[in-house]
Amino acid sequence: MNGVEHYENFPVASVLCPPALRPAVVAIYHFARTADDIADEGDAAPAQRLADLQAFRQDLRALYAGSTASPRWAAVFGPLDRVRVQHQLPEAPLADLLDAFMQDVRNPGYADRSTLLDYCRRSANPIGRLLLHLYDVQDSTALVEADAICTALQLINFWQDLSVDLPRGRHYVPLADAQAHGALPLQPGVDTPATQALVQDLVGWSRTLMQRGAPLVHRLPGRAGWELRLVVQGGLRILEKIEAMQYTTMSRRPTLGASDLPRLLWRALCMGRR
Repeated sequence: MNGVEHYENFPVASVLCPPALRPAVVAIYHFARTADDIADEGDAAPAQRLADLQAFRQDLRALYAGSTASPRWAAVFGPLDRVRVQHQLPEAPLADLLDAFMQDVRNPGYADRSTLLDYCRRSANPIGRLLLHLYDVQDSTALVEADAICTALQLINFWQDLSVDLPRGRHYVPLADAQAHGALPLQPGVDTPATQALVQDLVGWSRTLMQRGAPLVHRLPGRAGWELRLVVQGGLRILEKIEAMQYTTMSRRPTLGASDLPRLLWRALCMGRR
């Protein structure tokens, strides 16, 4: 994953986050962010990262077994335990996140889209499902739409960050897609017609997923629905920027800035019902 960038769309401090839920959202954020940092930040060897994540996982198990977590991450598990009790927070999505972080440490390649989607099921979709749990929205259609949005956001972040991830020896481009476009080997900082066609294809896939999940904005109440509108539009705007730069994200990273905010607000306002 990509440290800070991986959770840049997480609604922690937004004024649109319902105040009553903000402590719970912050607790979940710090759990995920701390585990992500264990997996991805600093100079620790992979074996040490995996050992630390195993210890982190053991503390999570302790909470859900009614025991006390170790003092090592008290600032994370203390607030999380209060949220667990207050909101009956499920364990499975939190455990899935840790499983994905461990997979990141091992840095596997992804043979095809199905294997990448399985990774996103554990690395991204649990966040949406936890938030839906807090909002007390649990119908099957909403869960499917939340999964589509979270997976799309994760994929968009991957295609946005190719120029950052490739030099680090990490990328999430499915091998089958790269082969189909004759784009192998992927070279850091090098855009070619083949890689541009590859990124264009991946952008289209991500947009389809985001559009599939977008109706969820009308299922969430009040501020939560407006928060989600901006998240969806932010993801789609990144895709537009990738298109505008002719899919050259092997060498450049598009970002959102203050100048994008009016456009995002207008588009969020204009999101109509089906």
